[in-house]
Amino acid sequence: MPDVKVGIILPESFLYSEVFAVMSTVVAINTIIFVALAIAKMLPRVYVSDLYTSRNRRAETRSIHPDDPV
Repeated sequence: MPDVKVGIILPESFLYSEVFAVMSTVVAINTIIFVALAIAKMLPRVYVSDLYTSRNRRAETRSIHPDDPV
């Protein structure tokens, strides 16, 4: 048996390389984004129109049946 430390697929020296550091950073950022998206999907929707009151609401109905309740 050779005296080289070998992992399951890759040698141990690959874990300390710059390529592995970049790949693990991309995976970490991707994980954070998907966790944020999953949490945002569980929260109730917020509509901007609900946050700001609109003053341009009509005082009268413009229906073809003007006597109907608003």
